[in-house]
Amino acid sequence: MSSPTSRAGRRCHNALNPLHSTVYFSPDFTQQLAQLGIEDASAAYFAGRGAAMGAVGPGVVAAAFYNFNHELIARHLPAVWDTASPGAVLEARLRAVDSTLRRLLGDDVVASKELAEAAELALRAAEAGTRHARPLYAAHADLPVPEEPHLAYWHAATLLREHRGDAHLVALLSAELDPVEALVSHTATGKGMAPRWILATRGWRRADWEAAEGRLRERGLLDGEGELTEAGAGLRAELEEHTDRLDRAPYEHLGAEGVERLTELGRGFLMAAVNAGAFPADISGGKG
Repeated sequence: MSSPTSRAGRRCHNALNPLHSTVYFSPDFTQQLAQLGIEDASAAYFAGRGAAMGAVGPGVVAAAFYNFNHELIARHLPAVWDTASPGAVLEARLRAVDSTLRRLLGDDVVASKELAEAAELALRAAEAGTRHARPLYAAHADLPVPEEPHLAYWHAATLLREHRGDAHLVALLSAELDPVEALVSHTATGKGMAPRWILATRGWRRADWEAAEGRLRERGLLDGEGELTEAGAGLRAELEEHTDRLDRAPYEHLGAEGVERLTELGRGFLMAAVNAGAFPADISGGKG
């Protein structure tokens, strides 16, 4: 089982990760990438999140992102790099982060000592991240830390998000869940995205989803109603505990008091962003 530090790390991740992801739902991001000539939403996402790895092709992104259909990625990569370089995309992304956080949190919060404190704590935690077998974390760890506290906080949240995310892929492989099975089983926990969102953004078809449900039923992980069985719920719990163990170093390095404080601050910023409409209302839950 995961340790108290690991579970505290998961709670901290759950406070920081959603704020990291706000940029990818932001019209500011769409506008910044469109100004570079990248107008397709999928192309913008693949470029925006993958640019830290360089001008990579679809295979690298499929490996690092895990749950996207390679065919969808290949429609946009590597062609997107003929439109804008990875460096230009990273600069555009940071401009979008700046305007998004200012809009969601307000200039007073952006300039607050609390946000500066959170940035310092998150960066200290990220110091203990390890690069081996973590491509997205390693790529972002090679980027310079922005000077402004709100941008430094987002950068650190990105490092911590990708550090845990890369570890989670190891856990998924160990559990022998393919990309669609991972999505189906996560949605069945009630914490994942709604299937309509997944099918609209990940490049899979309804037939792929139903086939994955069938494979999970054959393994005794999903019942006929699409709910997790006891074995399925146990597997999803073990996945998170496995991820906790692989992701514990940043939070052990920060220490219990620092983790508690960073979680408290992060939750406050996240609630402000949610209340400001950071995410679509129908993105999560359900089986439809």
